[in-house]
Amino acid sequence: MPAAMAADGLPVEPQSLKKLSLKSLKRSLDLFAPAQSLLFAPDAESKRIRTGCKVRAEYGAVKDPPAEQGRGQGKGTSAPSTALALPGTQDTKDAHREGTSNAIVPAPLMLPKAPESTIPGKNTTLSIPGSSDRFSTSALMERIPSRWPRPVWHAPWKNYRVISGHLGWVRSIAFDPGNEWFCTGSADRTIKIWDLASGTLKLTLTGHIEQVRGLAVSQRHTYLFSAGDDKQVKCWDLEQNKVIRSYHGHLSGVYCLALHPTIDILLTGGRDSVCRVWDIRTKAHVSALTGHDNTVCSVFARPTDPQVVTGSHDTTIKLWDLVAGRTMCTLTHHKKSVRAMALHPKEKSFASASADNIKKFSLPKGEFLHNMLSQQKTIINSMAVNEDGVMATGGDNGSLWFWDWKSGHNFQQEQTIVQPGSLESEACIYALSYDVSGSRLVTCEADKTIKMWKEDLTATPETHPINFKPPKDIRRY
Repeated sequence: MPAAMAADGLPVEPQSLKKLSLKSLKRSLDLFAPAQSLLFAPDAESKRIRTGCKVRAEYGAVKDPPAEQGRGQGKGTSAPSTALALPGTQDTKDAHREGTSNAIVPAPLMLPKAPESTIPGKNTTLSIPGSSDRFSTSALMERIPSRWPRPVWHAPWKNYRVISGHLGWVRSIAFDPGNEWFCTGSADRTIKIWDLASGTLKLTLTGHIEQVRGLAVSQRHTYLFSAGDDKQVKCWDLEQNKVIRSYHGHLSGVYCLALHPTIDILLTGGRDSVCRVWDIRTKAHVSALTGHDNTVCSVFARPTDPQVVTGSHDTTIKLWDLVAGRTMCTLTHHKKSVRAMALHPKEKSFASASADNIKKFSLPKGEFLHNMLSQQKTIINSMAVNEDGVMATGGDNGSLWFWDWKSGHNFQQEQTIVQPGSLESEACIYALSYDVSGSRLVTCEADKTIKMWKEDLTATPETHPINFKPPKDIRRY
């Protein structure tokens, strides 16, 4: 096929459609970009004509009444004219009235000058309420205030104590209802009890043969419950400091456990994809809540239905009817494993954390409320919320983020520091929990340490202002 020839006989270089489009776009940009942000100077004559047109359109019927109605038939008056009202000067109107062929063509925009009082904004530029100096679509649109709740100001948190004592990853934590001590479970197969005020070691419990994944302290009994990768669930009597019951039935490692707040039952979830219900007093296996397709890695219990909520590696959250032993509702909003959940201590709502997002749901129906406004972009192993509405989430990369519960605003991002001698990859937070008062936060980490956090009492809203931007689009899934 012969090449295309230009008018001067030279061959034309073939160009792709994309290249031609870009060249056309560049030409348009060069043509219009210099004058894009410039406004034409207001023309007084145009404004006067525009105002005169408006006056004539709105008040034309009454502005110039006919002479017959305004005054009586007198000297020099003629019969009512049937001629059309044409724009122009008086000479052009007379010429049309006489029917002459050499009438002057009326000037299209020469209208009688309107009175000064009828011209709005004399000697001013055209102003539109609520618009800026530069006219644009966004300036003309009505500004609707965001309905997203404003975050409450919270003081930033700081690390004030590091406790080292375990010989392995610290995987779980639970607090004494009296707020005097807390216990931690570790990959070194021990459970250690620490004094909350001083951080000193009070007791070490041995008995598990694998890492201790879950801990819970009873509010009505002197019992401590533990679960581990060795498939065992143990009940420790803290008056005798020994195991008094073991609950057998899990087919694989037990990853989480929770105590019911009003009934003497224990809930455990593990790698066998089942949440098992145990009677604390008799060691009896009450029921098995089956339905998940993968590891049950988070669970919490409530006094009223749904009394049990579980999160799983199959990316779903299930709300359970404990009496019937069946699922009330399945939440499929997450795309990754739901490794952590936190029940608000006052509100009827809970939050769930996954590698994709942190979501908030209402109870008892499990309706989706909203996502948190930032993404931690890591696997979130644990989360907790206190009565002040401060939620903390701990990630696999050592990130500790603090959130405002009401608005979902992330107001502080901390990065944990590994203890000397540890690898940088051991900056991982496996578990965290607030104490009973909500004023202390304790994190359990992969560098074998326990870190304690508290609010910075010297901070004020002026020194640490809220940098909040409400979301433009509210996702409902």
